Amino acid sequence: MAACFVKCVIISIMKPVRKKSGSSATSNGGTDAASKGDSATDAGGAPVASNGDSSTDAGGAPVASNGGSSVASKGGSDVASNGGSDADAGGALQASTGGAPPASKKTLIKGNVAIAEAAVRAGCDFYAGYPITPQNEIPEYMSRRLPEAGGVFIQAESEIAAINMVYGAAAAGVRAMTSSSSPGISLKLEGISMLAAAELPAVIVNVQRGGPGLGNISGAQADYFQAVKGGGHGDYRMLVYAPYNVQEMWDLTMLAFDRADLYRNPVMILADGILGQMMEPFTPTPYVRPELPEKPWALTGCKGRKPNVIRTLYMDDGHLERINNGLQEKYALMKRREVLCQTQTVEDAEVVIVAFGSAARISWSAVKELRRAGIKAGFFRPITLFPFPENEIRALAEGGPSGGGRAGVEPSRVEPSGVELSRCGTSGRIFLVVELNAGQMVEDVRLAVNGRAEVFFHGRPGGAVIEPAEIVEVVMRLTDSMSKCNT
Repeated sequence: MAACFVKCVIISIMKPVRKKSGSSATSNGGTDAASKGDSATDAGGAPVASNGDSSTDAGGAPVASNGGSSVASKGGSDVASNGGSDADAGGALQASTGGAPPASKKTLIKGNVAIAEAAVRAGCDFYAGYPITPQNEIPEYMSRRLPEAGGVFIQAESEIAAINMVYGAAAAGVRAMTSSSSPGISLKLEGISMLAAAELPAVIVNVQRGGPGLGNISGAQADYFQAVKGGGHGDYRMLVYAPYNVQEMWDLTMLAFDRADLYRNPVMILADGILGQMMEPFTPTPYVRPELPEKPWALTGCKGRKPNVIRTLYMDDGHLERINNGLQEKYALMKRREVLCQTQTVEDAEVVIVAFGSAARISWSAVKELRRAGIKAGFFRPITLFPFPENEIRALAEGGPSGGGRAGVEPSRVEPSGVELSRCGTSGRIFLVVELNAGQMVEDVRLAVNGRAEVFFHGRPGGAVIEPAEIVEVVMRLTDSMSKCNT
């Protein structure tokens, strides 16, 4: 009941908020009700309309997927793929943003601030959050900047209140956002499940910290399972973006708002404390709003039309199953169209290092060092964690110039403390997954490889940071084992 009251209050708060081109019509008076359990116009049937099957996304950002070719963005950069060269900062996605500073000039900015300003320029109308380190710069910045831009900022009394306020704002048809860090996201999970069930677009930022429990305030990647497998109850999924640098914190935030509206689904930016707190130069590319569906379902006042009711409770026989089937069709559409990944130096690679986020920055440094040492190392970086680039990893496992993968070989089990080939006879490519956790994404890599090659893991949990030299040492041991097997 309390959550329902919060949502209704937010709907009334949002009435004076600025309107944007492409958003649903303003209210003519009257009220609609946002409720978890009243009768409604169905939100969950057909898959969401898309702007076409091409790899260029609706926001102009490049999509390197389903074959690995990169598509130049409107901002001029691209995501390097399948061996293309990149700047050491890592093949920036150029997606979006508007206003000063000029797009041609690089600016020094902190990662958390880049997310916040990008959200404002992408048309975020409403932000609700609660303080927690290491993401506090986001609500601090939004508390000043969002009202300046005509939006609404609320520091809620708790994380649970914040996510329910976002539910109410999203139901009113405006662009809504929240942010937190690991334990705070755990508190939001019921609300995120409600957003997905009601098919309400919202952007959720998780600047991860060490866990479990309160853990510490160091950067970590232990929330991977929570983000990509749903986290809350029910068969729901979110689009999950994993930025690699401050440029992608900016670009992917804007892309997240566009994709949330396109699919009527919550979208998560899965960053970490390292990225959130670091400062580095980036190019503030202008936001270009794509063509997006109208929002006739929004609770904008029902004078002159039938009331809209948004709900997530379906008691009629078979109704909830139909809703779930519609959601699964939408997630399947995301898998076909939304995969983003980056590859470097994989054509002749004997060892492919797979990593995301901060771990990918560290891994790319290790790959360059290994190449200088004469070891054929490749680099694979998922940018979308859901949908996961399983087809692209499978293609690498099946072979290439360095040799084919082997069918019927069980993936080896590797503890973080050691590396050992499970059997000799390896002549093909092997994979090393590097994460700032005890081993999570490695499970999805193993599922994608499906026995075609051996998959190893190296990671450090609890906010500990891996150094490139550690990865180099692990790869050296792996290649030494391979050479012994082949002699």
